[in-house]
Amino acid sequence: MYAIVTTGGKQIRVTPGDIVQIEKISGDPVAKGDAITFSEVALVADGDNFRVGAPHLDGVSVKGTVLSSRKARKVLIFKKKRRKQYRRTKGHRQPLLEVRIDGIEA
Repeated sequence: MYAIVTTGGKQIRVTPGDIVQIEKISGDPVAKGDAITFSEVALVADGDNFRVGAPHLDGVSVKGTVLSSRKARKVLIFKKKRRKQYRRTKGHRQPLLEVRIDGIEA
């Protein structure tokens, strides 16, 4: 059994027991061991049975537990205009949550 969950503007395929990295959820602070519920489930598949939402399925959710909160690798943004003595360097580290998927409630 697997599901496709929408979070952070991305769709992720999850099965129970998977460990996934998602973008940090805005709002309430999340700590290690907290439970997370994903309510935006686009698809649930169990063997040959598929349920597809338009855009999301009602009454279906995916439960998970936060394992850690960290930052991704640094992405460097470099801007340059040739022959104008213009150079700018900036960095960005996206905050991530590492989540273990506990179950799919369909």
